[in-house]
Amino acid sequence: MTTHSDNKLAQDLNSGALSLALAEIAEDAARVILPFWRNGATVETKADDSPVTQADRAAEALILERLAAAYPGVQTVAEEAVAAEGAPDAAEGWFWLIDPLDGTKGFIRGGEAFTVNIALIHDGYPVAGVVTAPATATTWRADAPGGGALRRQFGDVQEGEAHAGAEWRPIRVRDRPQEGLALLSHSVTDEEAARLAARHGCTRWQGTDSSLKFCLIAEGRFDAYPRSGPTSEWDTAAGQAVLEAAGGRVLADDGQRLAYGKPRFLNGPFVAMGG
Repeated sequence: MTTHSDNKLAQDLNSGALSLALAEIAEDAARVILPFWRNGATVETKADDSPVTQADRAAEALILERLAAAYPGVQTVAEEAVAAEGAPDAAEGWFWLIDPLDGTKGFIRGGEAFTVNIALIHDGYPVAGVVTAPATATTWRADAPGGGALRRQFGDVQEGEAHAGAEWRPIRVRDRPQEGLALLSHSVTDEEAARLAARHGCTRWQGTDSSLKFCLIAEGRFDAYPRSGPTSEWDTAAGQAVLEAAGGRVLADDGQRLAYGKPRFLNGPFVAMGG
């Protein structure tokens, strides 16, 4: 059954209003996170041995509140809620995938490569997504369908203002150069990184945290991000939306487009690629 909220989602998605709204929510979540950065945030350990901080929880609370107000009744699958309450049995139709602070380990170390991620899934694939890097005040978003991908520096715009001072600029993947450059997770060994990079036609590689990898490929600065270890769907959905809007691809191990709503919301191996 189609609901009023479903109709509003579809309308706002096609007009670009949804993409802009998600960007503002993600940027306001970034402002919630920044006071905790390099400021001795309390770190706890979740059941899967991954870390969580006050910043993760505060950002997720803001995102969930704002999404519920704008689009009531749409299912949410958010990292910290799943950690506390368990994953839902299934998600179908329209649903949100939310990672309020991707790259928590790097955040705790004081690094800059952590991100806020919000994606809208419809019938198994991301149709909208926003990634914000709080440390550099940068946001990437997939525009309305067919509108490409965009990036802006939102700088010192204050929460609650219209965010009108920052200009959106189009981004696009680059054609693969003769010597491709890969991005890899810091969790892999140098030997595994070199093997993965070579497998996807890249002679050089660099380690980077979080979903920032998708956005750097979308900007045309890198060429591939192969991943062999497991990830959660909220780690990849927003980045996939941005990269695909910029002309890239994210493929599962079987060569098909990476899909969402899988059991326990877990991904298998995949590769994100530019041109």
